[in-house]
Amino acid sequence: MALRVCWRSCRDWIVLSRRLVVFSRQEPASSLLKGNATYNCGRSDSFIFTPACFITSDAFVSTLLKGNPAVADYRFPASVPLDNGEQSSLLLRRPDQPINSKILKVAIIGAPNAGKSTLSNQLLGRKVFAVSKKVHTTRKRSVGVLTEQDTQIILLDTPGLTTRSKVKRHQLENSLLLDPWRTVTEADLMVVVVDVSDKWMCKSLDLEVLKCLAQHPDIPAVLVLNKVDKVKMKDRLLDITGELTCGVVNGRQLRVRPLIKPPWAEKRPEQDCVAFQDDDRSKLEDAADGDNTVLDKDRLKTLRNQKGWGGFKDVFMLSSLDKEDVETLKGYLMVAAKGGSWQYHSKVLTDQSPVELCIDTIREKLLEHLPQEVPYLITQAVELWEEDENGLNVSVKILTKKESHLRMAIGAGGQMVARIAQETSEQLTHIFLKEVKLRLSVKMKK
Repeated sequence: MALRVCWRSCRDWIVLSRRLVVFSRQEPASSLLKGNATYNCGRSDSFIFTPACFITSDAFVSTLLKGNPAVADYRFPASVPLDNGEQSSLLLRRPDQPINSKILKVAIIGAPNAGKSTLSNQLLGRKVFAVSKKVHTTRKRSVGVLTEQDTQIILLDTPGLTTRSKVKRHQLENSLLLDPWRTVTEADLMVVVVDVSDKWMCKSLDLEVLKCLAQHPDIPAVLVLNKVDKVKMKDRLLDITGELTCGVVNGRQLRVRPLIKPPWAEKRPEQDCVAFQDDDRSKLEDAADGDNTVLDKDRLKTLRNQKGWGGFKDVFMLSSLDKEDVETLKGYLMVAAKGGSWQYHSKVLTDQSPVELCIDTIREKLLEHLPQEVPYLITQAVELWEEDENGLNVSVKILTKKESHLRMAIGAGGQMVARIAQETSEQLTHIFLKEVKLRLSVKMKK
């Protein structure tokens, strides 16, 4: 069979692998895959479909037909202890795994600002990773732990893949350059996130992403087209999928066959994308045995001229802000987990310490509310961390290098620093499940 997805007119369709999933007026997509399917009440022959995913996995399809394992016996996400010592002890505690335990380590990679941390937060069900509209919000590798029933999914949230020259030019931490590459080596599955609302990013995969995929051909990878809610012409997602996958998903040719081709549709040049062939795989596996940061010149030249990657196992289309969309990906990860020992106790939510969560949350708010490069030049120092019967009392000093930045951080009448303190307190209360009282002060760094 084959996956069948409709254009707006419901007459054009795409054939993918050998399964048949029909989205029609009689059988809306939501009835099968919990995707987003809506009818246009103004026209009886109109059908607009926002796909949540493409599926090529036999195991996933069969499991969906039997029932979603992620839904049954749902466990509310764990919270993070207020005490650093208690969190450290929890991370070292012996996993309370069942007899037939399963585990999956997932490295979430992509270009900066693709929505990786937002997706990780949605999968966890609680916000523990900093998120903002500015690039390089995530500064280092962090772990999120999703435990349900007999399955533990370890989400490895990474900084956006960048280059050595950019790190040097903008004086960024080395963790932004090294952590994504190191994280991939320990993963069982790579999730490549692409922002399809960005007109440049959706045309081709970032070169650093392609290099990462090329150096680890033995690690399965899935493509996530994120922010589809911002794409007005939903049928463009089919063209984007074709470009970014080289027209190949799970080793099978993806064919778009419009019965009535839209006048704006153009034939995609075949040389724009190089399919992932078996001989390429053997060459890359040989290269992977050597230096994991360098590809040979010929392969690098090929990647620079390549728009997509033909080695993806599956393709998902979703909005990381939409819980229902992300539940489909979550179910896929649950099915993909293999038998093995858990790495963490079921009460662990993240490997970050309470203080790190506090600092990252403050930095998130600074990135959100302060202009341009100002937030990147500001540091924070915790002065007080005290737990009592009512919750947590925290005092943090915000340090700036310039007086102009000091005034911006304080705001007119202290409104800016008060707003940041209030929003941070609310978010930390949600993470710790206890009331957090935060006091912020702004001073010049000596």
